[in-house]
Amino acid sequence: MMRALGPSRRYQEFPNMMTLLHRSLVLAVTLVALIAAPVLRAEHDTATSTQKALEETIHDYLLSHPDVILEVFDILREQQETAEADQASSTLVSQREELFNDPASPVTGNPHGDVVIVEFFDYFCSYCKKVMDDVMAAAAEDPGLRLVYKEFPILGDDSVVAARAALAVHRIAPDKYMDVHMAIMSSRARLNEMRILAIVEEFGIDTDALQAAMKSPEIDAAIARNRALAEALGIIGTPGFVIGDQIVPGAISLDTIRQLIAEARQG
Repeated sequence: MMRALGPSRRYQEFPNMMTLLHRSLVLAVTLVALIAAPVLRAEHDTATSTQKALEETIHDYLLSHPDVILEVFDILREQQETAEADQASSTLVSQREELFNDPASPVTGNPHGDVVIVEFFDYFCSYCKKVMDDVMAAAAEDPGLRLVYKEFPILGDDSVVAARAALAVHRIAPDKYMDVHMAIMSSRARLNEMRILAIVEEFGIDTDALQAAMKSPEIDAAIARNRALAEALGIIGTPGFVIGDQIVPGAISLDTIRQLIAEARQG
């Protein structure tokens, strides 16, 4: 699977890296203890002196061999990445229907296209805004492309409001979803609920009906499903894409999108 990490992905990986470092230190200490144990057991000292000798041995060994920690760290990181990739592959199979055909997820492009692009996005994500034109360009030049949008609000309360408003538009006026989607995504003004409602109203949608729809449990459920899917796929930042059977976290260029589409068609 392609793992093109955007800045938000790298930032959110930091806690995982610290966890791995902690685990690597523990494992390194354990390995050194196992190596030192036979020697220490051969000594007929008291329990206190044995413990002190063990601590000194571990301390000296780690100071002399810092590369051991780095090696263990690399092994643990590879193991974690493999486990995450395996889980994501399993999710692509087990949750395929929900990923590609959830009726709550807006769809554009060719509804019967032979290649599907699923995008997890947040209206407050600057990288999502930048990549929007390339996604639209790919759809415009490829009549066999189907686009599925997964509202994935992770950047604060206002981004949740924007996601709710867009999904409410999809419920009450589905033919206007893309107009609203692009208008919100293209907005350079600071978005809040008042501004979002004003954008929606520009397309002739009744804001009272919209606000009622925004509170529906169905929209709560749709956002919750998107969050669970993203987590299972290893997508923890925005944007995140599934193109064919490849998971691509982070912003990507039009050329990369074309390449992934071609690979999807090759099977």
